[in-house]
Amino acid sequence: MPVHILAFVGSLRAGSYNGQLAEAAVKHAPEGVEVTLHEGLADVPFYNEDIDTDERRPATATRLREEAARADALLLVTPEYNGTMPAVLKNAIDWLSRPFGAGALAGVPTAVVGTAFGRYGGVWAQDDVRKSAGIAGAAILQDVRLAIPGSGTRFAETHPADDTEAVAQLRHVLSALAAAVEVSAS
Repeated sequence: MPVHILAFVGSLRAGSYNGQLAEAAVKHAPEGVEVTLHEGLADVPFYNEDIDTDERRPATATRLREEAARADALLLVTPEYNGTMPAVLKNAIDWLSRPFGAGALAGVPTAVVGTAFGRYGGVWAQDDVRKSAGIAGAAILQDVRLAIPGSGTRFAETHPADDTEAVAQLRHVLSALAAAVEVSAS
């Protein structure tokens, strides 16, 4: 049975380089690993404890939690907006962190990757995602990192799925996630 990794992309833009990076992860997942992209982060309302009840919880938030709960591991793919993560990704983490201590993130092996226009590839945003998801209970793979700089030029004419170096780095991240799943299962 393959290791199932669910990917969340923090960019809502059509043609997003981070979305393309996630597509490359789906296309080039190592043998024994299956990557699925979660669709619909834009439709999940901002977290509000008043609506997080069985009677009022939005279907989009329920679906988010159910998909994450079925995954063996998570891949969080983030751009960098004004030096930090986008609100849509933070919102997903907030929904997945509840109920506190038993949310869909609790103990789940999680890696954070991304690409950004700047020369550091979005490392500040990635650090913030690691911090937030870790506090929310995810088992963050701290030493597994992929920050690809210069996305606007590097991927202007080449999809990340066709970039040999990016594919090799993604496969390394996915293999590390699969190995973390095996360790946590034993």
